[in-house]
Amino acid sequence: QAALEITARYCRSEMEQYGRCVAASPASWQRDCHRLRLSMSRCAAAHPIVQQIRRDCAEPFAAFEQCLKENQASVTNCSDHVNAFLLCADRV
Repeated sequence: QAALEITARYCRSEMEQYGRCVAASPASWQRDCHRLRLSMSRCAAAHPIVQQIRRDCAEPFAAFEQCLKENQASVTNCSDHVNAFLLCADRV
């Protein structure tokens, strides 16, 4: 949650644009929103706390992203993966 809060605080515009794109393209968001995801990631990566979370929680985040790729039609199947990542981020 810490990473999401920091991203929301410092990269609100990028995060909102990405969220709108994902919501508007439920079947093809992975392809259609890639550029916006990169923009949000670049913005967030500039913050030191986010950098530490990315280092310390790279494994659960990679598992979450892989789950999203495998479940593009029903991303709710990835709730366990996102929870694991958020638990890791809270410990940073």
